[in-house]
Amino acid sequence: MAGSEVGADLWLKEYITPWDVYEHGVSEILVHQKTPYQEMYIIETGAYGKALVLDGKWQSCTGDEFLYHESLVQPACIAHRAPKTALILGGGEGATAREILRWRSIEQVVMVDLDGAVVDACKQHLSEMHGQAFDDPRLEVVIGDALDYVAACSQTWDIIISDLSDPIEEGPAFQLFTQEFFGQLKALLAPQGYCVIQAGSVAVGEITLHARLINTLRTVFADVVSYNCAIPTFAVPWGFALCAEHKIETRPNPEQIDRLLAEQTTGGLQLIDGVTLLGLLQTPKFVHQAIATHKQIYTLADPPKFFGKGIVEPT
Repeated sequence: MAGSEVGADLWLKEYITPWDVYEHGVSEILVHQKTPYQEMYIIETGAYGKALVLDGKWQSCTGDEFLYHESLVQPACIAHRAPKTALILGGGEGATAREILRWRSIEQVVMVDLDGAVVDACKQHLSEMHGQAFDDPRLEVVIGDALDYVAACSQTWDIIISDLSDPIEEGPAFQLFTQEFFGQLKALLAPQGYCVIQAGSVAVGEITLHARLINTLRTVFADVVSYNCAIPTFAVPWGFALCAEHKIETRPNPEQIDRLLAEQTTGGLQLIDGVTLLGLLQTPKFVHQAIATHKQIYTLADPPKFFGKGIVEPT
């Protein structure tokens, strides 16, 4: 482009919608592997550091992953106030575990990820994300299918985090975004527990999947709160669903939250404090309207499919 200096010769082109593409300049490919389940890249970018890419979809990167992972984990942990046990489905980078392990009360975390090759690559190349969480004795990593683990599990959990890959075509995650699977998660939740689902984009042009996920979850849980955070490298604001079998407090007192975080965590948060949490939990009007409009329920017979993949190509 005239008047602009382009710093990369190699680009990750991610298809956001049929009309929108986001391109990330790649300075180095650290890992490229076709695992039994998906195609994996770990790349170095010029602007945001190292990133994990699965099946052409940007997962997270060292530059702004804290926006995603703190949003995913901390509202549930704060709401609980003293979680002791946590189950993570997905979370190969280790950053989700890192966020849970900030809590002094945590005694046990189990992380179930389908793809051992991804976990191994992240251990080696993305220490900025996992922060040595894989060395914490409270964390157990299970390489296996989340569907099988949940079906066989008899333990209940204070916190359940679904940090699974988007249900793109030919991807491994379709069944894990359905009413039936959410019902299984509910059965594993402790009475005062919280379940969090990463729930897709809430960009105006592609909010349908998020709205339908919220409506699907509301057929299972007594209370479901839609919230979102802007993530620059996703190119869109990203949605989450906080679920419980009791009323969820959406207007917490910021000063009380700041005291709780100071007393009950090891610190180091970059996004979440009391005021930020209060704002995060206020669902925007356009999201409420979309939820009221898109009422389809995702089931095993009619599961969701997330749009798009991506490619890495030279200029």
